[in-house]
Amino acid sequence: MSKNIQQLSIDTIRLLAVDGVQKANSGHPGMPMGCAPIAYLLYAKLMKHNPGNPKWINRDRFILSAGHGSMLLYSVLHLTGYKVSMEDLQSFRQWESITPGHPEYGLTEGVETTTGPLGQGFTNAVGMALAQKFMASKFNKNDKNIIDHYIYGICSDGDLMEGVSHEAASFAGHNKLGSLIFFYDNNKITIDGSLALSMSEDVGKRFEAYGWHVQYVDDVNDLVQLEKAAINAQNEKDRPSLIVTNTVIGYGSPNKKGTAGSHGSPLGEEEVKLTKQFFGFPEDKTFYIPDEVQKHFNELKNTLPLYEEEWKKLYAGYRSNYPEDTKLLDEVMNGNFGNDWLNSLPVFENYGEGVPTRSASGNVLTAIAEKLPTLLGGSADLTPSNNTQVKSYVNFSPDDYSGRYVRYGIREHAMASMMNGICMYGGIIPYGGTFLVFSDYLRPAIRLAALSHIRPIYVFTHDSIGLGEDGPTHQPVEHFAALRAIPGLVVIRPADANETAQAWKVAITHHGGPVAILLTRQKIPVIDRTVYSGAENLEKGAYILKDCEGKPDIILMGSGSEVYLLLQASEKLEADSIKTRVVSFPSWELFESQSDDYRESVLPADVTARLSVEAGVKLGWERYTGLKGDSISIDKYGASAPFKILFDKYGFGVDNIVARAKKLVK
Repeated sequence: MSKNIQQLSIDTIRLLAVDGVQKANSGHPGMPMGCAPIAYLLYAKLMKHNPGNPKWINRDRFILSAGHGSMLLYSVLHLTGYKVSMEDLQSFRQWESITPGHPEYGLTEGVETTTGPLGQGFTNAVGMALAQKFMASKFNKNDKNIIDHYIYGICSDGDLMEGVSHEAASFAGHNKLGSLIFFYDNNKITIDGSLALSMSEDVGKRFEAYGWHVQYVDDVNDLVQLEKAAINAQNEKDRPSLIVTNTVIGYGSPNKKGTAGSHGSPLGEEEVKLTKQFFGFPEDKTFYIPDEVQKHFNELKNTLPLYEEEWKKLYAGYRSNYPEDTKLLDEVMNGNFGNDWLNSLPVFENYGEGVPTRSASGNVLTAIAEKLPTLLGGSADLTPSNNTQVKSYVNFSPDDYSGRYVRYGIREHAMASMMNGICMYGGIIPYGGTFLVFSDYLRPAIRLAALSHIRPIYVFTHDSIGLGEDGPTHQPVEHFAALRAIPGLVVIRPADANETAQAWKVAITHHGGPVAILLTRQKIPVIDRTVYSGAENLEKGAYILKDCEGKPDIILMGSGSEVYLLLQASEKLEADSIKTRVVSFPSWELFESQSDDYRESVLPADVTARLSVEAGVKLGWERYTGLKGDSISIDKYGASAPFKILFDKYGFGVDNIVARAKKLVK
């Protein structure tokens, strides 16, 4: 291949990006102009991928962590034959286009993850590298390595300044994720101006300290040096790789190259003309692809599918020799995890006995784990507290990548973002645990999981002031409301052990978004399901746990540990001839997905005396209690004390619930 056609192809990628940003009058042209040689090298020379089957399991993945440079990705996807048309490039950042301002998973073929919030894409890639090691260890055989691809990416100064990338890089180095290769776009410019304004550490040495293999490329335009570094990284099996690549932001723009002016704004019409002059492209043409470049990429479109064709031959032999493994791999990669595990869901019949729902959750995991061989979990260094480790699990580690328990360490930010990467890799159901109060650390990744319609499972324990003596720093108050505010996230706060089992059923079978299960540290009684409604009703979000004869005088509703208190309160109210309905309300999101008729049957409009009881801020309960209802809530922080004292002092004693209910009825 001539050097000229390679350079012409790279310059075409640059100018497609420039034109896309200019036409939209919005975007980031500088990064694509600087990093186009990396994109060309990967998509045209090094990566094994098939535009005709973007979900081929053994494809190399590419993660544009610097998602603001999205026109770089869209341009190279178009040229190599993915379903990104010229019209799509010309519709960059426009309504209902598949080329949004930052790449979005599930919207555009060839986009492996949603990126833009800096550091998240980098950390997603670490999760994908974990998933690759796990799946390869589980399914590869001595004579058939059917999973042996790489995860490539481009990261920016911004990615590597964000704290989440530090956590992820540390994890990747510790676990020797050698299939991970990142190019660091070392352009020394941020939005504010020179990188020197805010950052001065030696990034390469930092990554060496993490245990990464680090190389340096003096000039990204030196394709020989760039390719040599990439091949060296491919051959480094025991360490993830960082290639520190010197680039020039806005390369080719006579007046804006190397400046913050090319970062987040169009170059401007006159500067675009000057830039095209620099590259020898016609000034009067936009979205121009030279004939020889089009021919070059057309030839590539014919050869790229051969990577998968060759792999299919290997997989055919694998299928013959290992039919059971083949069946399992095909099923899990298609999102089919079977139904056998449902028969293993435990039923807790020790009615009245106090069981923390975190403990019940651990029992559920132990019961179903063997029937879900790609259920993979971990904890942010809170394993004994979160009850997230199944006894039969061994640790995921460089000594055993088939291990199903991930020691994320005290890295909540990275854990959640890595779980997103694991989900998007496919074939695995990831769950991760920490205290509910620390869900704040996970929030950016939870939001992206919801935006991406993927389903990691969050195990949040110590879910209220009920955790007791650790005090207000560890007692979540506003966190129920904060999580419920995230569109697309299903939040479930089970009332007892049996609701906890049903919460896991929902979490594993749910599609289209993540699920958070909120669990108690303190013991709460197992509700007698021979007397009250069955826990399987949890899937409806809210249900009548205990009812009365005829129309109720008042409806008591709540979630989690407070539900049993409502049952006790209802007995006292009934003794005073106040007809009481008790509604267990574990999930607002699931309830809102029910029919109008069902919701009306649970909360009839003509019963206006309604009292919600939940040990958190009352924000949002107004939609269910109505104008004439009331809430027992906590709108201040907790305190250090035993949980029974705290519940009494904060108004969650049965007598106070009864008194507030009687006031409403009157």
